[in-house]
Amino acid sequence: MTDALSANIDPAKTALSLEYKHTRPLTACHWEPQSRFIFFGAEDNLVHRYELEGGSVVSLSAHDSWVRGFGSSLDGEVLYTGGYDGRLVFWPAAAEAPEPLRVIDAHQGWIRAVAVSPDGKSIATCGNDRLVKLWDAADGSLIKEFAGHKSHVYNLIFLPDSSSLVSCDLKGVVMSWVRDADESRELLTVEALHKYDTGFRADIGGARSMALHSDGAQLGLGGIINVTNAFAGVGEPAVALINLEEAKLDLLLESKEKKNGTTWGVAHHPNGFWIGLTGGGGGGWLYFWKGDTKHEFFGMKLKSDGRGMSLSPDRTQLAVAHADNHLRTYVLH
Repeated sequence: MTDALSANIDPAKTALSLEYKHTRPLTACHWEPQSRFIFFGAEDNLVHRYELEGGSVVSLSAHDSWVRGFGSSLDGEVLYTGGYDGRLVFWPAAAEAPEPLRVIDAHQGWIRAVAVSPDGKSIATCGNDRLVKLWDAADGSLIKEFAGHKSHVYNLIFLPDSSSLVSCDLKGVVMSWVRDADESRELLTVEALHKYDTGFRADIGGARSMALHSDGAQLGLGGIINVTNAFAGVGEPAVALINLEEAKLDLLLESKEKKNGTTWGVAHHPNGFWIGLTGGGGGGWLYFWKGDTKHEFFGMKLKSDGRGMSLSPDRTQLAVAHADNHLRTYVLH
C-alpha cells in the first residue's frame, strides 16, 4: 500500500472504495493493526469481522447490547470490545470461529469507550457508572479504578507515555489520570460540548469521539454544540481542540453550513489535517479541517449517517459504520 506519510494527499479526492451491506444498522467500527480485518458492531448486539481479502464475514457473540468500544493488541491478535451491557470482552481476533478468551463485568451500566495504551500493556474503559478503569492486557486483571467524574464518562484516550489518560464526561469535563498516582486533575470544562435542555430537563453533550494530534500535544473532542432539542438531538457537529500542556481550548472546529448532527468520529492525519465524521438530521458527512481556522477546507456528503470511524494503520483509508446497514471504506488520495 501507499505510505500516506510520503504521499501528497488531497482530501477533495477522497473516494468510496468498498461497501458491505449488513442486516442491521451499524454502531461502530475498528480497523485492526495488520489490516486483515475491519470489526464492526451493529444493532443485532453482535460484533462482526469483515475480512478485507475476500470479503468473508464472521459474527462474534458475547454481548447482550450494542458495542461501541473497540481496541486491539499491538500485533492485532487480540480484539477488545466494550458494550452497553458493561462487559469487556477479549477475543482471538483471527480465529476461524472466535470464542471469548475472557469476559469481564467491567462497569455498572454502559461501557462507552475502550482505549489501548501505546505500549499495549493496558486497556482503559469508561462508562455510565462515572468511573475510568485500567486493566492488564495480559490477564485481564483490574489495575486501578479512577473516580472523580460526576456524570457519565463518554470517552477516554491514553497519552503517548502510556501511563497517563485523559477522559471527558457528559458535561464536557476533561480530566487527566496517572497510573501510579492517587489524585486526578481536572484539566478544563468544554462548555460548548454540553447543554442542559430546560424544556426536556435533560443533559446532552460529551465527547462522542476522541483523538490525539499526531504530535501528542493537542486533543480533539468530537461532539454536538448549539443544541436546541436534547430529546431529538438537534444541534450542530463540532470538534473541540484542547491544548493539553496549557489545559485550554485552542479552537472549536465547526462546519460552514450549520448542519444538524453530531461528530461521531474524529482522527488526526499525520499529513496535517483533522477528519471528522458526522451523523444526524443533516445526514452523514466527512469534514476535513487544517486546525488553524474553525471551518473545514473540504466536506464530503456520505450516503447515510456516520456512527463510527476508524483510520487504517497506513493512514490511506477510512472505515465508516453507517446507519443504513452498511460498512463502507473511503480511500484518501
